[in-house]
Amino acid sequence: MFADRAKIYIRSGKGGDGHVSFRRELYVPNGGPDGGDGGRGGDVIFEVDEGLNTLYDYRHRRKFKAEDGEEGGKRRCHGKDGSDIILKVPEGTIIREAESGKVIADMSGENRRQTILKGGRGGAGNQHFATSTMQVPKYAQPGQPAQELEVLLELKVIADVGLVGFPNVGKSTLLSRVTNAQPKIANYHFTTLTPNLGVVDLEGGGGFVIADIPGLIEGASEGVGLGHEFLRHIERTRVLIHMVDAASTEGRDPIEDIYAINKELKAYNEEIAGRPQVIAANKVDVLGEDTEPIERLKKEFEPQGIRVFPISAVAGQGLKELLYYVKELLDAAPQEAIVFEPEYFPGEELVYVNLPYTVVKSEEEEGVYIVEGPRIEKMLGYTNLDSEKGFAFFQKFLKDTGILDELEKAGIQEGDTVRMYGLAFDYYR
Repeated sequence: MFADRAKIYIRSGKGGDGHVSFRRELYVPNGGPDGGDGGRGGDVIFEVDEGLNTLYDYRHRRKFKAEDGEEGGKRRCHGKDGSDIILKVPEGTIIREAESGKVIADMSGENRRQTILKGGRGGAGNQHFATSTMQVPKYAQPGQPAQELEVLLELKVIADVGLVGFPNVGKSTLLSRVTNAQPKIANYHFTTLTPNLGVVDLEGGGGFVIADIPGLIEGASEGVGLGHEFLRHIERTRVLIHMVDAASTEGRDPIEDIYAINKELKAYNEEIAGRPQVIAANKVDVLGEDTEPIERLKKEFEPQGIRVFPISAVAGQGLKELLYYVKELLDAAPQEAIVFEPEYFPGEELVYVNLPYTVVKSEEEEGVYIVEGPRIEKMLGYTNLDSEKGFAFFQKFLKDTGILDELEKAGIQEGDTVRMYGLAFDYYR
């Protein structure tokens, strides 16, 4: 079964908690802290699998979780890291944040593997919190919490050319004649419920990938019929072939059909409707000597810069001329792959949302102020303070969250120390 959309829940692994323990050996009555660090939680990774062409695997299983990190142990033993979870998807899959619809990643082009959710960092054991004045720390850092997200997976096929037209005009027959694809062919509407892809090989002219987009009908862009389900699959195509029934075997006017489909394309995405187009006027074998329908199409569309090619998909007539012209349009069109840019960054969006923190003056150490709480832990876990960008983010965080104001209210003076779990720095305005 073909499936081009799925909604799933993903969760990275929680970081293991740091351990609180003290060295206990014969003749060492007052051993120091030796609690080990917790293990890192597993990541959620998406990877392109060339053997897949559908999201069917995600229709029946909806929850995917990476493994949590293990707690640290005695004698400075580090907890085991949690295993990553790797989710295989077909090339062309867009990953979106479910609520906003914003793009997280486009699994196409050079992007074959991407980490979407990072596992929580393991907490530091109490061995890291010993100081000259606090030699018996009974505190260890908890592991960083897991990230979780509901995402939409949406497959947009990778094809150079999109073959569009009303149902039953012969698109599947054309695809079967000019490529290695083997679509189902029958004489009734909506036979094609899957975007079929095929590779066209041209002598001395290279080749291209063509996608037979299931039949569009008027109102498709508004959700009428089945056509709207497949409009997304022409978003990456660079050239469109309009296929019409030139013989009007079902009583349809081919000129009206082309205008109707262009109207749907424009309503869905105006930029797509402006891409290079060519008209394949099919079923000329039925017309016989009657050239009037072809002349009528040419008179209407060729002044608009859209070439008309009379063909017979069944008999193979006119196909070579059509395909070589399509290759010319492709060569003249922009060569960059159409890639959807990220708009949502889970590592930043999920950090310290509405989480508490506290600012207190130490009762044990003079001139020391302690800032702690889930918001601080998350911020430290997702920020690389060794980088210039990370340190600038850290400074902005202190200001935007009101922590600097809280420290001043608590009476902090220049040169005093601010301690945040394993981080300590001197305060200066």
